[in-house]
Amino acid sequence: MNELEIELDNIDPQDFFTNENISSLRSHFPKLKIIQRGDLFKVLGEKKSLNNFKKKFKNLTNYYLEFNSLNPTVIDEIIFNDISYNGKSKVSLILHGVGGKPILAKTKNQKLLVDKLNKKQLVFAIGPAGTGKTYTGIAIAVKALKQKEIKKIILTRPAVEAGENLGYLPGDLKEKLDPYMQPLYDALRDMIPVAKLNKLLSDKIIEIAPLAFMRGRTLDNAFVILDEAQNTTPAQMKMFLTRMGMNAKFMVTGDPGQVDLPKNIVSGLKDALTILKNKSDIGIVRLDDKDVMRHPIVKKIIDSYNKNGIRK
Repeated sequence: MNELEIELDNIDPQDFFTNENISSLRSHFPKLKIIQRGDLFKVLGEKKSLNNFKKKFKNLTNYYLEFNSLNPTVIDEIIFNDISYNGKSKVSLILHGVGGKPILAKTKNQKLLVDKLNKKQLVFAIGPAGTGKTYTGIAIAVKALKQKEIKKIILTRPAVEAGENLGYLPGDLKEKLDPYMQPLYDALRDMIPVAKLNKLLSDKIIEIAPLAFMRGRTLDNAFVILDEAQNTTPAQMKMFLTRMGMNAKFMVTGDPGQVDLPKNIVSGLKDALTILKNKSDIGIVRLDDKDVMRHPIVKKIIDSYNKNGIRK
């Protein structure tokens, strides 16, 4: 059995080696015996496994030194997705979320999306599930709100599953909508403490509403995100895009391969991408399977389905 010994420099071992972090490391390397004593880390096992551990552990320490934070979620992302940190960050920090969690643009296309959102008033982010397009957009919106660049955030989706006719569902409007808007709430809860988020929602500084509720409004001083835009009709897309007011930033996200509209209805997202493709003041970022930041098996599932012609 081989042995690897690592001594930490410039890292607080009590902060770095929490029980949760150690448990996460052990779960990723079940064939290795991991022993921690103060700032000394000793690992026992086969040479190949030790070399792999050393590489991944170096990325974890570089991440900690750069962002002064480490938790099991970050450990999972770095190890599952083989993210490299070399002190010359290959990621872009957008903001710090709840508990100081760094919210990052981790891939080339995610960083391109951040750049486009910083420079243009209207940006389309196109890509499959798990590429971080909506999450990245919401992070930029929350940052803009915190820095008082805008006065409100508006997040909207076409409630296709309910046919945009929510009256038959039980409960008040919020209860009717919540199942369709849950991914947006999940992202916000990563970035804003629950009590503060509830107040922002109550004060309508952050609004989450179905697309139909955008009709007739002019949206000034707002960051507005239309999510799941592949499920809009061309008329709905035009209606949304023409809501833009002064000092507003609009973002449209979607996956043209996951259209839930009836077969005889053209997707407003596909239509808009064709009509607006040559407009220099409109940004279009296309994310792909390389940007998927979920468990590695998700990438394999997407690839397998795509190869079999199933994109929904």
